[in-house]
Amino acid sequence: MTFSKLATEFLTRALPPEVSHELALWALEKGLFPRVEQVDDPVLRVRAFGIGFPNPLGMAAGFDKDARAFPALLAMGFGHVEVGTLTPLAQPGNARPRLFRLRRDGAIINRMGFNNAGHAAAARRISRWREAGGAGIVGVNIGANKDSLDRFRDYALGARCFSPLADYLTVNISSPNTPGLRDLQAAGELARLLEGVMEEVDKSGYETPVLVKLAPDLAEEDLPEIIETCVGAKVAGLVISNTTVARPAGLMSARAGEGGGLSGRPLFEMSTAMLARARELAAGRLELVGAGGVFSGEDAWLKMLAGARLVQLYTGFIYEGPEVVPAILRHLAERLRTQGAPRLDEGAASPDHGAGNDNDGQGEAT
Repeated sequence: MTFSKLATEFLTRALPPEVSHELALWALEKGLFPRVEQVDDPVLRVRAFGIGFPNPLGMAAGFDKDARAFPALLAMGFGHVEVGTLTPLAQPGNARPRLFRLRRDGAIINRMGFNNAGHAAAARRISRWREAGGAGIVGVNIGANKDSLDRFRDYALGARCFSPLADYLTVNISSPNTPGLRDLQAAGELARLLEGVMEEVDKSGYETPVLVKLAPDLAEEDLPEIIETCVGAKVAGLVISNTTVARPAGLMSARAGEGGGLSGRPLFEMSTAMLARARELAAGRLELVGAGGVFSGEDAWLKMLAGARLVQLYTGFIYEGPEVVPAILRHLAERLRTQGAPRLDEGAASPDHGAGNDNDGQGEAT
């Protein structure tokens, strides 16, 4: 067993979940992380939302809520990192305990509640990194404060703050852990929210792509209207999906009944089926990011076959450790060479954000 796998086993077995997560973030922030094999293969390059990605594998939002560890994650070989969810004001999130491992199921339940230090703190970190010449693709996932009197304004403020800094923005209206948040997925509410977000992006002078992250628990009949609303608002893509409030049959872990959002292996089939349905409905008008239950290269490949142009993981990284990144990328490269995948194409690997670089990263300032 490798040192990084031993470290992962220690963090996921010996320490409480939130303690081990905080320790992992601290280590990543300080540069104390294992150096894994880099897989820099041209066959993995892909363009999405007008951005050139070095590979399709990204870290999903929720791991690096405050933009502390993204440089280390990029150095591990991720093609992009999505930080957040970030809210305008700092907030502590829900009461502890709020993070639970379901080891026997390869799953996690969380009811964190958008705990984060707010826009300003994260914006300073991203800005300093960019000013220092940091290379890589960083998305910012934006949300609303739990006690906000105007959630539409909170999302607009997120777009205002991060449009000049992020390679793309993701509007998170699908967390189950902020009361009433998922109500914003209703088409009328979503249209109003996206109008404010897109207005702020336009005013920023940057052509920052905007994505929307959806819940896997949406009623099937609601998805067509949501997709048409996103297309009408000129959204660039969808992230499918967030965690689920459902508890699939057969969960074995003692913590399976905890409240919150379930992620990991039990989410894979549900989220992948929704991804395939979204591809059918969007008919090429939206780029799709597949998330939910990715633990291996084959999982990532199946997401891509279902319509994903990019793939994200989080729970798989927690259980499998940093070595899962090159393992997934090697598998995808092999698949691409033996079977082909028209969804991938050649593209620039490292954007120079906001510098008039043919939109390989952030769009040109106007």
